Amino acid sequence: MRVLVVHNRYSSAQPSGENNVVEQEVALLRSAGHRVEVFERRSDDIADRSLLAKAAIPLLVPWNPSVRAELAGRLRTQRPDVVHLHNVFPLLSPSVLAACADARVPAVATLHNYTQVCPPGTLQRDGRPCTECVGTAPLPAVRHGCYRGSRLATVPLAVSLSVNRRRWWSGVARFLCISAAQRDILVRAGMPAERLAVKHNFVPEPGIRRVGDGGQLLYLGRLAEAKGVRLLMAAWDEIARDGGAGMPLVIAGAGPLEREIAAWAAGRDDVRYVGLYNPAQCRQAIARSAAVVAPSTWLEAFGLVVVEAMAAGVPAVAAGHGAFVELIEDGVTGLLHRPGEPASLASCLRHITADAMRNRDMGQAARRRYEQSFSPVVGLERLVDEYRTAIAGRSTPKGGKE
Repeated sequence: MRVLVVHNRYSSAQPSGENNVVEQEVALLRSAGHRVEVFERRSDDIADRSLLAKAAIPLLVPWNPSVRAELAGRLRTQRPDVVHLHNVFPLLSPSVLAACADARVPAVATLHNYTQVCPPGTLQRDGRPCTECVGTAPLPAVRHGCYRGSRLATVPLAVSLSVNRRRWWSGVARFLCISAAQRDILVRAGMPAERLAVKHNFVPEPGIRRVGDGGQLLYLGRLAEAKGVRLLMAAWDEIARDGGAGMPLVIAGAGPLEREIAAWAAGRDDVRYVGLYNPAQCRQAIARSAAVVAPSTWLEAFGLVVVEAMAAGVPAVAAGHGAFVELIEDGVTGLLHRPGEPASLASCLRHITADAMRNRDMGQAARRRYEQSFSPVVGLERLVDEYRTAIAGRSTPKGGKE
């Protein structure tokens, strides 16, 4: 099968699960003998542009005609069987859909977040769930400055969502939702249910698994409000006041709250802030952990770090909403805390570290869950099946496909 993957890579200065997913899927397809090419832009390259070129970027977010022309040329030359779209913001734009239509090549799109119904893609505002723009014009997002706290920065995203909504819905043969929870939200928002399939992200074999009980709790990810980092800080302070958890909390990542986290951790024996890990360091850190913590306050569409922990035989403590409720079987493969409640998170962290035998059983169950649902073998089968469905012009039943 000939596949062209289209992706705007996120900045390398911050961890990006989406970049990882794209790289891993490309490698998986190639290892199975498929011919995969990549058409991409890199947000890192924005810094090298002239001031005039930087100023023009917001104007190209809704539609980039030069990208349409360039991609159309690639499609005519390479004639792929299918185009797989990922992120198109900010340098690609939905003009890639027109290029696919021009070349009559079916498009499959993985929905890594909620940008089809929410300009910033988070379904969150001021640290709380928000659905004001779902199913309607995204004026509330502009009014509240939902993208980076700026009305001006939100305008291009809101305009793109408004003018390209129908183009997305009619121009994509198969939308791949990364969780059933995400699919349910998008169906309620009016997206075409018959073309929304559930295809969980897969995780490669880590090559290292936990041995023993683990000697730390690990937060691994972007240091941002939506990821529940401040919630974790509050819960950990509560645990510390009660005598501690018997092991340190390790925080690895980068993001807007980096300075705040570093200051909070400074001088403490029970917290270590280690900055941004590379992939090998991430795998090693997970394998050293009693549990991975994922306390997101927004409705995660998937939760890659939870599945990475499963692959290493490590349970997770995560917020009991969004995709986490289908990834984690509460009390079996990990623990779910009440979203947004520090006391509930603190209680789960105490429980996950209090009983080594129970923790070990959870880790083994988590590994079995990974093998059944999130391994490369499963991921490849489902991905290729969706490509074939798009190429053949078929559709799955209304309930979607797990």
